[in-house]
Amino acid sequence: MNAVVVKDLVKKYGRLVAVKGISFSFSEGMIYGLIGPNGAGKSTTLRILATLLEPTSGEAKIFGLNVKKDKDKIRKIIGYLPEEAGGYKYLTGYEYLEMNAKIYSPDNYGEVLEYGALLTGLGDRLYDRIGSYSKGMIRRLLLARALMNKPRLAILDEPTAGLDVIHATQIRRMIKNMVNEGVTILLSSHNMLEVQFLCDELSLINNGEIVAQGTPEDILKDTGTDNLEDAFMRLVGNE
Repeated sequence: MNAVVVKDLVKKYGRLVAVKGISFSFSEGMIYGLIGPNGAGKSTTLRILATLLEPTSGEAKIFGLNVKKDKDKIRKIIGYLPEEAGGYKYLTGYEYLEMNAKIYSPDNYGEVLEYGALLTGLGDRLYDRIGSYSKGMIRRLLLARALMNKPRLAILDEPTAGLDVIHATQIRRMIKNMVNEGVTILLSSHNMLEVQFLCDELSLINNGEIVAQGTPEDILKDTGTDNLEDAFMRLVGNE
């Protein structure tokens, strides 16, 4: 079954066309990457799929639900991690997860909360105020919040942005493991090694247009390169 279908998607901000008629789709159970340079239209596309923005034209569906007509239904089956996100610094990590579990999973919030606490890997630090957390700890907390109710689709915008190798590795492991829990993943990342490691397939977007699609192996073959960093540089016209 298709998890996401995007067809001829356009998003305009006045005269600026941020997304220029892009199309892509991927199946349930995959980790799919949407990659590109800053300002390429990645985050705009992810926000549309998360029902935070409306497309100017075109179509986007999540498990058959239309992002314009079925917002409430979609919000019940997705988890979303924005690139720029923070917690409430005066709450403890546990209180933050508890609040979100009660809002989004009122029928089984205790079970969801327990799973979220486990996902963070923060141990006793979960009971400290978020204001005392490092950036890596906050990112792990926020990722756990996005994944703790085991959404059908998790939309992750730069999940390891700004993290050191240890914390980034822990988060990649979390993402990989979630697929085994029945979660389909759509992610954006500037780390091409991360994309190559995690993603089953990907689309590369530049200036609002998709310039390459396929498995990482397909893109390496098509560009005649040995790694996605070199392929990326070649495809966005900087080599």
